[in-house]
Amino acid sequence: MHKRLLPLLVLLSALALAAPGVATAKMIDLGSLDTALKPGCPGTPCYAISRTTGYQTRSGTKKSPMVVTRNGRLVSWTISLGKPTTKQIKFFDSKLGGEASAQLTVLSVTKKSKKTPKAKDGAVVARQGELVKLKPYFGRTVQLALRRSIWVKKGQIIALTVPTWAPALVTGLDSSTVWNASRGKSQCEDTQSQTSQLAVKQFSDYYCSYTTARMTYSAQIIPDP
Repeated sequence: MHKRLLPLLVLLSALALAAPGVATAKMIDLGSLDTALKPGCPGTPCYAISRTTGYQTRSGTKKSPMVVTRNGRLVSWTISLGKPTTKQIKFFDSKLGGEASAQLTVLSVTKKSKKTPKAKDGAVVARQGELVKLKPYFGRTVQLALRRSIWVKKGQIIALTVPTWAPALVTGLDSSTVWNASRGKSQCEDTQSQTSQLAVKQFSDYYCSYTTARMTYSAQIIPDP
């Protein structure tokens, strides 16, 4: 934990030297996690986010919790992970393309046009953080500093891209809890096909919404002064 936070502390020190106003800016924890909510694994069934990019659109009374509220720098992210059994890990690894992994993705929303009135809004990848292997952190809540901070703008969305799988999902909540995935209209039940947004400027529809489930990640942003 301390080793992972060291780059973040160095970054904060550098920002303080470069711009005094940043040093006193209060960090925003976008989509802050409720510590009482724990991912279900190793329960049966063990649910995981799989092969998609997603973000929380509603969490109880909180609407759009992952929408950036102020321009600034994205410096770290926090993820709470379940602790699947050896058998469950083997199953997911074999079915979903390999070891559990995830990365942060900054999305710019694209609105439907007059030419496509029946289309739903989609999103384009603006920037991405580095991919992180998650197995060392199973059963823990960990804060991960980005190697390089990422500029973000108000209105953008901080999503989680999972090219393989991640035990980072709380299920069994009420219907006011909703997350969206970068899956097409006919893919909402297909959890094995690759639908992750893996490259800058890549566009994806977000047709699929899932209720009663919470993605267990948040993002830390230092707002502009």
